[in-house]
Amino acid sequence: MTDDGAAAHAFQVDLRGLVDLLSHHLYSSPRVYVRELLQNAVDAVTARLRTEPGAPSAIRISLAGGGLRIDDPGIGLTEGDVHRFLATIGRSSKRDDLEGARREFLGQFGIGLLACFTVAEEIRVVTRSVTGDAVVEWRAASDGTYTVTVLDEERAPGTSVFLTPRSDAEQWFRPETVVQLARDYGALLPYEVTVAAEGREVRTTDSPPVWDRRFASPADRRVALLEYGRDVLGFSALDVVELDVPLAGVRGAAYILPRAASPAEGSRHRIYLKGMLLGDSVAGLLPEWAFFARCVIDTDTLRPTASRESLYEDDTLLAVRENLSLQLRDWLAGLAATDPGRLVAFLAVHSLGVKALARHDLDLFRIMLPHLPFETTDGQVPLAEFARRHTVVRVSRSVEEFRQIAPIAAAQGVGIVNGGYTYDAELAALLPRIVDGVRTEELAADAVADALDPVPAEEELAMSGFLAAARAALDPLSCDVVLRAFDPVTVSALHLDSREARTERTRAELEADSDDLWADLLGALKESAPRARLVLNHRSPVVRRLATIKERALLATAVEALYGQALLMTHRPLRQVDAALLNRTFDDLLTWASRSLED
Repeated sequence: MTDDGAAAHAFQVDLRGLVDLLSHHLYSSPRVYVRELLQNAVDAVTARLRTEPGAPSAIRISLAGGGLRIDDPGIGLTEGDVHRFLATIGRSSKRDDLEGARREFLGQFGIGLLACFTVAEEIRVVTRSVTGDAVVEWRAASDGTYTVTVLDEERAPGTSVFLTPRSDAEQWFRPETVVQLARDYGALLPYEVTVAAEGREVRTTDSPPVWDRRFASPADRRVALLEYGRDVLGFSALDVVELDVPLAGVRGAAYILPRAASPAEGSRHRIYLKGMLLGDSVAGLLPEWAFFARCVIDTDTLRPTASRESLYEDDTLLAVRENLSLQLRDWLAGLAATDPGRLVAFLAVHSLGVKALARHDLDLFRIMLPHLPFETTDGQVPLAEFARRHTVVRVSRSVEEFRQIAPIAAAQGVGIVNGGYTYDAELAALLPRIVDGVRTEELAADAVADALDPVPAEEELAMSGFLAAARAALDPLSCDVVLRAFDPVTVSALHLDSREARTERTRAELEADSDDLWADLLGALKESAPRARLVLNHRSPVVRRLATIKERALLATAVEALYGQALLMTHRPLRQVDAALLNRTFDDLLTWASRSLED
């Protein structure tokens, strides 16, 4: 018994262990104690309003003497209720059981109070039920003991919670901190919440949400939504899309980032659950392709995890995600139809997100086709425009391959799309399903070589000695030599390769470095794949001058130098043998040049 006659009890669990579980495994920060206090108060007020629609609803937080007090005019608790919620929270410290307890009002009240022990040394609750029972005091200490006392006093129905801070948690009770936390967590709550401290009182709620307010015009509504997004998310959105899923009780807005975003970043959103902030960095609300949007929504059906800081991946969330996906898609289609200027501004920043969506939505791809830019041999143009000029659309496998081939292919009228960027190759492959008469194919070395002009037979015959020497010089490198005529003349040689040829070279190199057993196995994998080719440009003055060299050693070195230069133009990583060749030819050419000066 205590001095005032109250019976002393001990929690049926290790309270310190349970608080450690809450603070280190369930909640991300002690700051959630304000949310838990607000949630308990809101639940109590909501429960009372169900039976008394005209009951008071204002919630008040007071700071004085270093401690915190929160008052609500809610349904209150009887002495039996107090013992029942203590039994609930004392039943188990397992996280799954904690989550289950939260599903009912009283269990949630108990767990919320225990969360306050992350910052409080003592918690005192004074409550009176609307049923007219006596006033009950529950007082708990961080050492794991508590008392329940029936007080001989009068008070209106409702509950008051008093927190005495721990010595190492006083920063969480500073007035400016509590005001900010109450505003962050409870800005959209349906009941007025005020914080009183240092002689002033601050209202922290701002309901109804901006998307539920009336405005004089759609333009005013858009401005208000954009201003709200800037204040809450911290950036000026490129655009805003209103979101509404009535069956799931979801209302809010998606804000389009003003900067390019990476799919790897994912999208994080500010989500409220019945007006209480669930979290400002919640994942999983939108599909992965919508990484260009950040949402602010309020919902009354999505299910929170035990920590109330993220969402359960259940059927309801899947349905909401699909519905929001359709709304973003319809917004894009609407821009294409009615506001192409805004669409162009959007695509200038977020074409990657649209391309990600278009891969799985042919209707949207068809709508976006005149607007989506692609890097091609005709420049940065929409794919629809490119397809009108080229009935055969060739797609490069990499950015490096495209940049090597593009100048030559453009001069020959060969249409190539740079497929090295994310999603571009996939979308180009879908083009025949949307545009009649167009064929797409992977860029092959043969296609480029075939598009280059052949050299007249007599002129090629005149260079036969030079070509034979060049082939002999590059044969150890598994590279053939051919002569063609192409523009621009500043490109003396073009290195054309294929995936099959690269695979065969890798196999041969491994075979050469392997023991007999592995060499036999790798030899069995040998293919008759085409070799790489060095295409010499007959129009190049450099090639013509090289053809006049009589010194065989110098000619071989010069051809190897052209080979090295062409390799560098591909922007692919050099093999060790190729890097060594470049160094050697550079030294050899310097030696030849110095000898020439001496002569």
